[in-house]
Amino acid sequence: MATIGIIQELLADIPMPRMVKVRQNFIAPELDNVVEALGQEFQKPGVGDRIIPGMRIAIAVGSRGVAEISAITRATVAEIKKRGGQPFVVPGMGSHGGATAEGQEQVLKELGVTADSVGCPIISSMEVVEVGKLANGLAVLIDKHAYEADGIVVINRVKPHTAYRGPCESGLAKMLTIGLGKQKGADSCHAYSFKHMAEHVVEMAKIKIAQTPVLFGIATVENAYDRVAKIVAVPAEKIIEVDQKLLIEAKERMPRILFEQIDVLIVDRIGKEISGDGMDPNITGRYATPYASGGPEVVKLVVLDLTPQTHGNANGMGTADFTTRKLFHKIDFESTYANCLTSTIAVPARIPLIMETDKEAVLAAIKTCNARDLSKAKIVRIKDTLHLGEIYISEALLAEAADNPAIEASSQPANMQFDTAGNLIW
Repeated sequence: MATIGIIQELLADIPMPRMVKVRQNFIAPELDNVVEALGQEFQKPGVGDRIIPGMRIAIAVGSRGVAEISAITRATVAEIKKRGGQPFVVPGMGSHGGATAEGQEQVLKELGVTADSVGCPIISSMEVVEVGKLANGLAVLIDKHAYEADGIVVINRVKPHTAYRGPCESGLAKMLTIGLGKQKGADSCHAYSFKHMAEHVVEMAKIKIAQTPVLFGIATVENAYDRVAKIVAVPAEKIIEVDQKLLIEAKERMPRILFEQIDVLIVDRIGKEISGDGMDPNITGRYATPYASGGPEVVKLVVLDLTPQTHGNANGMGTADFTTRKLFHKIDFESTYANCLTSTIAVPARIPLIMETDKEAVLAAIKTCNARDLSKAKIVRIKDTLHLGEIYISEALLAEAADNPAIEASSQPANMQFDTAGNLIW
């Protein structure tokens, strides 16, 4: 109790600037009907016509919060059945879900992908088959049930990766290499660090396309408000090429925090369904490796809580400076560490300074942000890195916001509100 008292004393005179809710307006095209658009994609040569009646077809579905993933999977199942195929879903998520078959099936369930919801069986297993090796000796591995199927279809969103830069980052190639590689395949791809990931992801994907029955991929590009802007079905032999083109578009569509210099960034929640890193470094500017960069310059970063859907996987907290006791008590170290041991990067699981409440965590970040006048600290608060349409900013950022036509204030300045337990209220 004495230690807590000292901390409270150190933070007692720290000013807490008033905050204003603002709307960040992004150019954001959106598909009116994703299922209808996907049906049209199945009419393209090299897509639906590759399905032969009686074929058992594995559909790889990942662990991210991909917009409309349940509807897209259900529509894919229906299109395959329409052509006489026999589809089943396999989790394509590397080491996520605690690197267990049961955990990965549970992740799919929470994304709305179940046998009942999509209309086909879910076959979850961590068994893999080796289908080749890279020149450097790394094994190329793939989900055993997908390998034994007559055809494979991969579904994924295309977006910038959180830890490396390359021609293909997060997308169809990565789903083939890491998602369908399960824990052992992901482990192999990460073995020589993220410095070589851009090369490994593409080369392993090429081997799988050549050595396994990959038919086609289904890629989405999302707009800045986490909605589907484009959906494309891609024949297997064009996956790498199209993945690269869609990545360029995805980078243009990504949301961002429209302020470059931030003294304190408050992130309400992190989770594996939000980003592989819990919170997307492309948004926060905090990266776990030196092989990626971009985003705002943030002096102090606060993470307040975990999402229920992450099941205690606290990957990403390590790039924050402060967190809370409530987040710490929710950590499942086994699933958190499974990701780090697979990726070989320990930074995301490091534990920031733990403060007793949200209020203390925010005050600690303000105290240590080194602003000349703490009462005028530039503070930004976001719900998470997927939802950036509505955010909070401190009064010190209002002049900058007024000069940006993409930002509009939607409230008057007000003090941050905390409940009786010290939890920050949105």
